[in-house]
Amino acid sequence: MHPMQSEIRKEFQLERIVYFSGAVLAIAITLLTLEIKIPEIRENISDRILGTAMLDLLPKFAGLVFSYLMIALYWSVHHRVFGFVIQATPKLLRLNLFFLFFIVLMPFSTGFYGDYMGGELVAAQWKIPMTFYALNLTFVGISNFYLWSYISNPMNKLIEKPINPYTRHMSKARSLIVPGVTLCMVPVAYFINTLFAALVPALIPLAMKIAQRQISKKYLTHINAK
Repeated sequence: MHPMQSEIRKEFQLERIVYFSGAVLAIAITLLTLEIKIPEIRENISDRILGTAMLDLLPKFAGLVFSYLMIALYWSVHHRVFGFVIQATPKLLRLNLFFLFFIVLMPFSTGFYGDYMGGELVAAQWKIPMTFYALNLTFVGISNFYLWSYISNPMNKLIEKPINPYTRHMSKARSLIVPGVTLCMVPVAYFINTLFAALVPALIPLAMKIAQRQISKKYLTHINAK
């Protein structure tokens, strides 16, 4: 095969992966809204009753917002990561499909958790919905970590030039922080309280800042010293 044809074929294969992934992520975000049903009130309709029905949906809206932000974050990360890639391999395809599987599971896990979130969850201390949701987020993060680790490894020859140590380690840290924090929801729910467990994801921004500060000290200081 002519070298030019080979390069075009590589670009085409890579573009197919990127476009397919973008479509899957967009569909997953769209499906999140389908889990929120319009209140069906057939008799004695009033603003008070409709307002109460909407208030009952607040836990679902909270789950929608958080899951939307998470999928949007992973879309952004996926877009940035594949900006480094110059060719596709069978292993890259498998790792990407593994990552996308847990993404498409998020509308279900969000709906399942949203149905049993709020006052009832705290009162009854139901743990299965939260556990399923937390594990879903955990596996999204872990699969994203393995995808990034494979792409950023120079030995795999997927990138044109080596990624600087700060970017490589910061991206790996971010990939592990989300699953690490969300996984903590499970023991907190089982051994403390489901309300506290629901608040655990609020620690993600703090953990990100701490990781960025530590990695910046280690790598950016070293680079500036040179």
